[in-house]
Amino acid sequence: MSLALGCIADDYTGASDLANTLSKAGLRTVQTIGVPADDLALPEVDAVVVALKSRSIPADEAVARARAADGWLRGRGAGHVLFKVCSTFDSTDAGNIGPVLDALRADAGERIALVTPAFPETGRSVCHGHLFVGATLLAESPLKDHPLNPMHDSSLVRVLARQSAGPVGLVGIATVAQGAEAVAARLDALAAEGHGAAIADAIFDADLEILGRAALARRVSCGASGLGLGLARALVAQGRGRPEAGAVAGDAVGGHAACLAGSCSQATLGQIEAAAAHMPVLRLDTEALLAGPAEVEAAIGWATERLEAGPVLIAGSAPPEAVRALQAKHGGARVGHAVEAALATLAAALVARGVRRLVVAGGETSGAVVDRLGLRAFLVGPEIAAGVPVLRTAGGEPMLLALKSGNFGGPDLFPRALDLMR
Repeated sequence: MSLALGCIADDYTGASDLANTLSKAGLRTVQTIGVPADDLALPEVDAVVVALKSRSIPADEAVARARAADGWLRGRGAGHVLFKVCSTFDSTDAGNIGPVLDALRADAGERIALVTPAFPETGRSVCHGHLFVGATLLAESPLKDHPLNPMHDSSLVRVLARQSAGPVGLVGIATVAQGAEAVAARLDALAAEGHGAAIADAIFDADLEILGRAALARRVSCGASGLGLGLARALVAQGRGRPEAGAVAGDAVGGHAACLAGSCSQATLGQIEAAAAHMPVLRLDTEALLAGPAEVEAAIGWATERLEAGPVLIAGSAPPEAVRALQAKHGGARVGHAVEAALATLAAALVARGVRRLVVAGGETSGAVVDRLGLRAFLVGPEIAAGVPVLRTAGGEPMLLALKSGNFGGPDLFPRALDLMR
């Protein structure tokens, strides 16, 4: 295997988003869960996305996991590695974006790395170094209430600088409009001044293509799936990959279907409400989850009675104000762990009862579920919504999954996903 592109994603739903983007752009892509073991047989592909659950762990642990993934990818021929982060750049002043990027850049021998979370297709743009969610500045968007990493500063130059070992510069939109050579020259100038990273503006897909060509000339970059799109198009233009590669279809898997939701984003809360018209919905009581196993056991019984009749949805999601009250009472880490652990236990129980098609909403929830099920790699199937593909397990008994970032998808996400998962 000689990879055209290696990618390291800091959560599982982000990895799926990126794998979907690369596949649509013409790169045959596999998503792995963690650094692949030596006995994992992978097909011949152009890109591998190594999915880590590292966004909200201690920075030194995130760095160690990313460096291990980078070593595996470089050992399979990847000349360029993209560190994939969320398009909302959610992180804290301690990291983990800055520390991981510093380590990957140092290992690659690069003086500077291009960084952009822009992805216009999903409403994320960067202008004058400020991140917009649609037409709203990041710090004024619902991300200000993120339960783990609330974002109160829209200036990505400031956000990344607080996490990084060195200063962070800016490649402004006027420079991007001049093309890849102008971007490369700006990066060289910033590197000469001692900057280790540079936030790059991007408003349209054409901007991402320019940034992709400029980034590909170096060994490491950092961004959301939008930068992955730019890198993929640059590689296809060089003759790597195949424009007609497309998604993996595969045979129907059958079995029961279920949905699990742990995200508390406004998008997911709306999707849960809309799903109630299509399937039975059970909302878990977080206080009861914290008290003991009875709530999970009751949910397993509830689902078991209904699976033969069709899909079910079990939600641990709650509105931001309810989450804040629970966190104030019990501690944020304890509340988050309780919901994730409950949904992971439910996933295992549902699979044991014949569920072979599973939709999971929320990055941390998806990580807990996939880890509990012991899944190791996925082939990328058809797109459900922007950034959300159908994933087919590679090896073992076939399953279809959709791992959805909290903010992704329209109101009909759950029934639409199940319609595409046969």
